[in-house]
Amino acid sequence: MGDYTTNIYQGGYSALDPNKNYGSVFSGYNVTTGSLGIATDPRTANVIKDVTAKLASGAKHIELSLVTPQVFDSVPKEQLKEVNRQAKLLNVDVSVHGPIVEPTGITQQGFNEINREASERVIADAIQRSHDVNPNGNVPVVFHSSAQIPGTEWKEIPWTEKGIKGEARQLIAVNQETGQMIPLREEERFYPGKKFTGKAKIETPEENLDMANRTEWDNKISQLFFNKERADEILQQNEKPIEYLIDYIKEQEKKGKKPMLSETQEQVYAKFLDAQNYIKDVDMHARSIFSNAYKFGDENQRKILKEINEEYKENLEKSKESITRQSHAMHQLLARLQTPALAPRMYVPIEEFAVDKSSQTFGNAAFNAFNKFKDANKTPMIVIENPPAGGGLSTGEDLKNLVIKSREQFVKKAVKEKNMNESEAKRIAEKLIGATWDVGHINMLRKQGFEKKHIIEETEKIAPFVKHVHLSDNFGMEHTELPMGMGNVPMKEIMQKLGKQGFEAKKIIEAGNWWQHFQTSPFLPTIENFGSPIYTTGLGPYWNQGVQLQEGYLGGYGMMLPQINYETFGAGFSQLPMELGGQRGSGGAGGRMSGRPME
Repeated sequence: MGDYTTNIYQGGYSALDPNKNYGSVFSGYNVTTGSLGIATDPRTANVIKDVTAKLASGAKHIELSLVTPQVFDSVPKEQLKEVNRQAKLLNVDVSVHGPIVEPTGITQQGFNEINREASERVIADAIQRSHDVNPNGNVPVVFHSSAQIPGTEWKEIPWTEKGIKGEARQLIAVNQETGQMIPLREEERFYPGKKFTGKAKIETPEENLDMANRTEWDNKISQLFFNKERADEILQQNEKPIEYLIDYIKEQEKKGKKPMLSETQEQVYAKFLDAQNYIKDVDMHARSIFSNAYKFGDENQRKILKEINEEYKENLEKSKESITRQSHAMHQLLARLQTPALAPRMYVPIEEFAVDKSSQTFGNAAFNAFNKFKDANKTPMIVIENPPAGGGLSTGEDLKNLVIKSREQFVKKAVKEKNMNESEAKRIAEKLIGATWDVGHINMLRKQGFEKKHIIEETEKIAPFVKHVHLSDNFGMEHTELPMGMGNVPMKEIMQKLGKQGFEAKKIIEAGNWWQHFQTSPFLPTIENFGSPIYTTGLGPYWNQGVQLQEGYLGGYGMMLPQINYETFGAGFSQLPMELGGQRGSGGAGGRMSGRPME
């Protein structure tokens, strides 16, 4: 009855149901103590001192939390090698949380390829230095998927097999050519027409994104038409004088003589040069927008652009000797390009842009590390972490897309630069690039109005790619770090969705706020939350049953009467039967060996 198993006698640990909570914070999901680890203090570069202190808690895994670039660069290489020696001596695994940098190359001023390359070098350096921590294994090195880019504010994040998201409340769009960022929100617009009602049409951020692309394209084409028409106007006004002047000037230049022109002729020739410059400028910009249309267009758009190119090529061949005909060829080109269907996606959601750029950074860094250390079994492993929800690339969908594309970038370089078999390159990429799932970070979806089910759905998306787990609890409103069970992170459901990947992954306790405010180790509350077995053999009792080891009155033993409970299991052993070390007699008293049940 109550919380007891069939054996209600407290002579052994099995009397209480191991799947229930007895005064602790048991999540209902059991995790072995050996798979849990503790992160070091991110403020210190003295990793030897902090590792030694953390090992005293009994953790079998330590993560060097070197999240600040300045702190990471302050760690002497000898200390990383000493951490390796300590780890081997105590049979402890070590991972590294690399410095938090923006892998996309995006700053407040927009995207810059130079910044992306600089971030790639920082990440590559961190990976190679982390190799000293475990030269003979795949030391996990954690990097955030993003550091400072804003994310889309979603009304809802439903999960489907295709990973389709719901409508956005606000999204940030990035111009793929310039790196410029613009925010797009819902807007009310009033459009005139025959049936004008005075009611606003609500334009969604997605619709505003399409409008921004069409407007961007139309404005560029319109400006080129304006410049070309200005050239045509000059040519029409001066067409006759220009024709014979050009022939005369060319003839004089062939003879090495300076053309003798009147003041009026010089004015006419100057206007001709203006028209020629206009045509050259239009041609240069037309080439640029044609290039962007082809570069950022889809397959159907590229097919049409190829046809336009052939037409333009033929028209130019026919107009070599006539600037007027060149202008006409340019007009035909612009008219074809002005088709709305050819407007490329110059502006894209920041998540799409960030995945493209960050995957280059992570894929290149992973390949460079493999190229340096040669052996896939001895190359550090990149495990990309989701930042706090609300920032860029913070959902399970985003992280999944980034891991997949980073692996594709690795394969691309391996095939191209090492002539590696594609299937072998894919196998190595999957081994060396994975995900870190931070359960506290994804719980911050609650601040945007999402519920527990959305957190679990995002976990399901990333589950196949998880190699590493970060443990911290919060209430979904702030980026706090408490031991599991102290907030409202749905840990049991998250671990069930992660499945085998989550069970086998190292789970690192990040509880900086617990250290700060309570100044005690978060390890004990965590193993209580996970109902970890007390013994390394994996057998009970479990830490969620730890209260019965004290057998105190306040332990709360279900249906048992409080007074009898206290007499039997209270402050000492005096009330236990003599054969168990107490003072209570046996025989008729109903002792353990009396032949009849205890009374």
